[in-house]
Amino acid sequence: MIGGNADVRERHTVTTPSDEQLMAAIGGGDSAALSLLVTRYQGPLFGYLYRFTSGDRQLAEDLVQETFIRVLRQRTFRAGRPVKPWLYAIATNAARDSLRRAAREITLNLEDATERLADPEPGPEAVMLALAQDQAIAQGIAQLPDEYRATLLLRYYHDFSLQEIADALAVPLGTVKSRLSVGTHRLRDALQRTEAERR
Repeated sequence: MIGGNADVRERHTVTTPSDEQLMAAIGGGDSAALSLLVTRYQGPLFGYLYRFTSGDRQLAEDLVQETFIRVLRQRTFRAGRPVKPWLYAIATNAARDSLRRAAREITLNLEDATERLADPEPGPEAVMLALAQDQAIAQGIAQLPDEYRATLLLRYYHDFSLQEIADALAVPLGTVKSRLSVGTHRLRDALQRTEAERR
């Protein structure tokens, strides 16, 4: 009985493994570690890929699965390397590959934004105003080239540090700063044009 209580206390003191520990376990064939990594990152990766693909829910879901498949196949992970930027790099590459294969332009007009982002249940006026603003931002981001879109999404929607963005996109830190600056200006210009067209 005493030993059983000790086991319970021991289980409660077990710490949550880090991403890096999970990757080491995955490399050793631990399927439970993979499940935990998927649970940890499935939602954030879906949010990133949903925005990257201009609100294509099905494509974003497929790309999340593709990302984890590539994680299993990858042999590029180095012990001690931060997992999060590496994982987003794989997701970004999967998205780019998919968009190239589809050979389509990623554009989002206001009608598409309304269809994809609107809540099917009618909401209060404040929600609708916020939705209109989100639609304009989504449209503006969708019009940016991939490199600017990925940089802005990682920075402002996923709170990546500049260094994490550099690691995820495999570019120098200076390039990240430049893309943030240029991308922000282009987005601002697009929002101003949209606002002017509504008047």
